[in-house]
Amino acid sequence: AALSCRRYVAGGECKSPARLEGKVAIITGANTGIGKETARALARRGKVIVACRDTVKAEAAASEIRADTGNQQVIVKKLDLADTKSIREFAEKFLEEEKELHILINNAGVMLCPYSKTADGFEMHLGVNHLGHFLLTFLLLERLKQSAPARVVNVSSLAHHGGRIRFHDLHGEKSYNRGLAYCHSKLANVLFTRELARRLQGKSQRRAELNALHPGSVYSELVRHSFVMSWLWKIFSFFLKTPWEGAQTSIYCAVAEELDSVTGQYFSDCQPAYVSSRGRDDETAKKLWSVSCELLGIQWD
Repeated sequence: AALSCRRYVAGGECKSPARLEGKVAIITGANTGIGKETARALARRGKVIVACRDTVKAEAAASEIRADTGNQQVIVKKLDLADTKSIREFAEKFLEEEKELHILINNAGVMLCPYSKTADGFEMHLGVNHLGHFLLTFLLLERLKQSAPARVVNVSSLAHHGGRIRFHDLHGEKSYNRGLAYCHSKLANVLFTRELARRLQGKSQRRAELNALHPGSVYSELVRHSFVMSWLWKIFSFFLKTPWEGAQTSIYCAVAEELDSVTGQYFSDCQPAYVSSRGRDDETAKKLWSVSCELLGIQWD
């Protein structure tokens, strides 16, 4: 029984043998947890750029992955999603150095942090999990389209069910709950995926598919800001996915051939999953889009 329970927890596995020779993938926050396992899997297939805030940790992860996969093309680049200046610098350097980009996995995230703001004054969860990746995708989208078929993968969460977009208090200045702030930012990931997919639909042959996903409840460092959660995570680790198991749906969304023309969807355990009614609200998605552009000072039509 323990074994079948464990197998149930493990969830889906990406079975795709797709190779990525000559292809380039960027994974944010790939120095630990799900991101690291996603990077390891993609490094067995092609070139991977590990985009992280902490380059020391990232170098350690990258050299482990290089040794493990025999692929020397695992490259670390500095990217701090809590600072739009860093995001712009990262994108600029990348576009100078790489002529193609086939896969962008917006994986990095913060969870349950005490109230704090990014360099640009955004509430930390919204700033890193949504706005940072929104800007990164904006800056890299043309290169993705030129390299089509290309994919953008947004790592969201089941937590999006508990989220709502509080336009009257986006940065939590009136009221702040760190659990809810995380949920709100994960709902933003789902809405962003939906709206960008809608905007790209029918726009010429040079297309990029984008999908969002729930990786599962994974035993990782994501809960480090909460003593209680860290403690619960330890106790219930048997019922949590390992980072390798948690990475499967990200890998699936990045490489599976059957998703070649699937876009704007949400997956869990390598299959389509239920999206909350708020996550399917096109009016909110459109409004979040324009508010995000405004906050970031960009025109994205």
